[in-house]
Amino acid sequence: MNITIHYTFLPHTDAEAALRFYRDLLGFEVRQDVGYEDMRWITVGPVGQPETSIVLHPPAADPGITDQERSVILSLIAKGSYGGLTLAVDDLDAFYQELEAAGADVVQEPIDQDYGVRDCAFRDPSGNLLRINQR
Repeated sequence: MNITIHYTFLPHTDAEAALRFYRDLLGFEVRQDVGYEDMRWITVGPVGQPETSIVLHPPAADPGITDQERSVILSLIAKGSYGGLTLAVDDLDAFYQELEAAGADVVQEPIDQDYGVRDCAFRDPSGNLLRINQR
């Protein structure tokens, strides 16, 4: 059996800011942009990798969630504790410098981790934690 990761989901709190980050800064292509009432689902992914996508979705869109639960979810997103993603690049230091120069929210500069990975970390405009590994 051949299993692949096809979609992963990350919440967004501002669709336009998410587009600017994932499309314009990271260079992902937009595969779908679907709206319903005041909500928006945006599917993005790396160019040339149509089998892997990220669905940027409105948080707490489930009508069964209470206002208090919605508030908790939004605070967890803002802290970077709700969703996260790890990406990999060929030149971590150059990629880091590019994101930092563009004003991305730096969490950790590139570092060689004790467990054998060289990585850095950023938050997207919603607060989701993105770790980037040296390939």
